[in-house]
Amino acid sequence: MSINTPIPAQTPSLKLKVNAKSRALTGHPWVFVNEVEALLPAEYDGEVVECRDRAGRRIGSGIYNSRSQICWRKLNRDRVELDEAYLRDAITRAIACRDKTDAQTDKNIRRLIWSESDDLPGVVLDQFGDTLVLQIQTLAMEKRRDVIARLLMDIVKPAPAEIIFRDDASIRRLEGLPQTTGTFSGKTWEPRWVNIGGFDYWLDLLGGQKTGFYLDQREQHPLVARYARGRRVLDAFCNQGPFALHCARAGAASVLGLDSAEDAIAQARRNAARNGVKADFETANVFDFFNSASPERRAETWDLIVLDPPPFAKSKSALEGALRGYKEINLRAMQRLAPGGILATYTCSHHMHDAELRRVLAEAAADARRRVRVLEFCHQPPDHPVLVTMPESEYLRGYVLRVE
Repeated sequence: MSINTPIPAQTPSLKLKVNAKSRALTGHPWVFVNEVEALLPAEYDGEVVECRDRAGRRIGSGIYNSRSQICWRKLNRDRVELDEAYLRDAITRAIACRDKTDAQTDKNIRRLIWSESDDLPGVVLDQFGDTLVLQIQTLAMEKRRDVIARLLMDIVKPAPAEIIFRDDASIRRLEGLPQTTGTFSGKTWEPRWVNIGGFDYWLDLLGGQKTGFYLDQREQHPLVARYARGRRVLDAFCNQGPFALHCARAGAASVLGLDSAEDAIAQARRNAARNGVKADFETANVFDFFNSASPERRAETWDLIVLDPPPFAKSKSALEGALRGYKEINLRAMQRLAPGGILATYTCSHHMHDAELRRVLAEAAADARRRVRVLEFCHQPPDHPVLVTMPESEYLRGYVLRVE
């Protein structure tokens, strides 16, 4: 079936098992292979099929892939075609939503499409000025990649100069997809300076992490910097250094950024020099840094510590170990804060819910024998919208804490 092939009168259907306790019955957009009575033939992979409950009532229309553990992803409660008209409407609505909610943010630097939250499962689109970075993570959307790119060139205003395909996420393997990168024009996109939140960053959108920059944290950078004046700041897991740069410009007494990736530290130093701010950066494993055998380093204290680690829990089975890791790193940070110090701590593991993060922080505070108060509740920005029936769409959460 091609993108232009009409859906037949009798659209093929998946049917949930009689005893399946599928979240799809209460609005979740995913169905797993172990929740259905039988899979459909592989010829339907990447196409639209219906899903019905045990009584035969339609749950909705969605994209199908027999090779994925998530065999069905909902598009709409009604019968729909994943054709150009559907894609145009969904893309247009996603961008209009950002235009309405991003009144206080830079409309040239933002997330324009966030997968299921925008009725486009597996499509993630970030905007960096005149360049769009497109990630596709599902077979159905991969089959329609060229149509999506052409529509983006037509719908996004002003028209983008380039679309970069970042189809190199490991999650694509779960859909049976290869990992590739490229551009819509076929030309090479050279790294360049891009202004984000008042700072210039040297971005390699073709080869950098994720889509080139962690846009989900851009509202947190100035928020944390409000507490930085006159303080000694440690930015752990600093990546390209945005927290460090914001704190330095806000008047921090000193700033040290840590990251285990040498290329990230080199880039952070380059960004600091470009923006004329004073911040030091070291290549270091953060856990090893806090557990250093050096008496001088172990005696060192800070007034503000930022913990923004990569996701420790990349799967549900890894959550227990991740909770131990989050507790350990927060405990060490609390022990190294001067009385009245500030801890800005985050998790980007969607398997770790807020209650679990709160419990980890409470246990760390008890073990550190510190009295900890919440100053700020932190969350992903509005251009990464959360679908209330899909907890997985909410992945970034954190707290700014005062540690007495």
